[in-house]
Amino acid sequence: MGIDLMEWLLLGVRWIHIITGIAWIGASFYFIWLDMNLTPPKAGGRKDKDGVGGELWAIHGGGFYEVQKYRVAPPALPDHLHWFKYEAYFTWLSGFVLLTLLYYFGAEIYLIDKSVADISTDTAILIGLGSLVGSWIVYDFLCKTPLIRHQGVFGLCLFLLLTAAAWGLSEVFSGRGAFIHVGAIIGTIMAANVMMVIMPGQRALVGAAERGETPDPAPGLKAKQRSLHNNYFTLPVLFIMISNHYPMTFGHEFSWLVLAAIAAVGVLVRHYFNMKNQGKSKQGIVLLPIAFVLFFAIAWAATPKTEDFSGGNKVSFATVQTIIQDRCVSCHAAKPTSEDFDTPPKGVVLETAAQILREHKRIRQQTVDTDVMPLGNITEMTEAERKLVGQWVAQGASAD
Repeated sequence: MGIDLMEWLLLGVRWIHIITGIAWIGASFYFIWLDMNLTPPKAGGRKDKDGVGGELWAIHGGGFYEVQKYRVAPPALPDHLHWFKYEAYFTWLSGFVLLTLLYYFGAEIYLIDKSVADISTDTAILIGLGSLVGSWIVYDFLCKTPLIRHQGVFGLCLFLLLTAAAWGLSEVFSGRGAFIHVGAIIGTIMAANVMMVIMPGQRALVGAAERGETPDPAPGLKAKQRSLHNNYFTLPVLFIMISNHYPMTFGHEFSWLVLAAIAAVGVLVRHYFNMKNQGKSKQGIVLLPIAFVLFFAIAWAATPKTEDFSGGNKVSFATVQTIIQDRCVSCHAAKPTSEDFDTPPKGVVLETAAQILREHKRIRQQTVDTDVMPLGNITEMTEAERKLVGQWVAQGASAD
């Protein structure tokens, strides 16, 4: 398949992924908010006798809405009952297609970094797929242990396990590849929750209601529990979706720790809003400043503390231009010679002196402050060459 056509395919799939992801996460936000804002009906009243556990009035889009939630099931099912499931399924499917097209078909560029682990493409793909399946098995097992009755402890254990997964993946994949696989792990757990627990629980409720039986509330309670887990996963997975634009995160020496800390920020923010939805905003308000302080602490700690490159012998522009010609221009050219690119990545061209001088700050960020470029270090740029580039930038990035 031509590279141009592949780019259009990636654009289309990514667009679908974003659209369905918005629908899925939006539904999660809305229904968790709704569930936490329901008020019980008047005791002994008609709604109470009909099994209504909570109700809410709202106004939106120029109209009034009345929403009711039954404690278990209504006396009779309506003719039309909407199920929320396809948002989850299509978000996961489109995400997996993106993972396959970009990171598995392009494993040597985006997934494998020989300086991290010298593994084959097949090995890398097997590790990636195994991490998705294995993580769901571990998570689902934990949900079936007594630990699930202690939500705070359960959440901490899950956070530590995902952090361990991030560390392990960072030991075999490129930073970008490790990040995206942690995101894929979370997305897989979320989608599997819908398919394996939430939907069967809801089918059990509907089936019992259709048969005129008193439904067992247990499947519904498990479904609610997994829905809440999914809700807390949303902000960390959203960060991972945009992280590939920010190499100072996945390109950091301790990228797995940066990921864990930013995920913790997302969980804290989500927990604040869930507490607010329960009318506990005063108790939870401290979570927001903690989240903001943590975020800026991460930004400070993750900012490259590179040595002062300005000392030592002056590095000539000719030296730097030779390095860039050898290590970068195969991709960053008007007509790349690399078989992996038909156009220069992100439109950055480094063929002339003027182009290199214009992009000197980005060159340092991508090759010195982090080592995300060249992708997968496919042109085998050395640490000595990175240091020379850093010295040249620190000495003024001149054309001399």
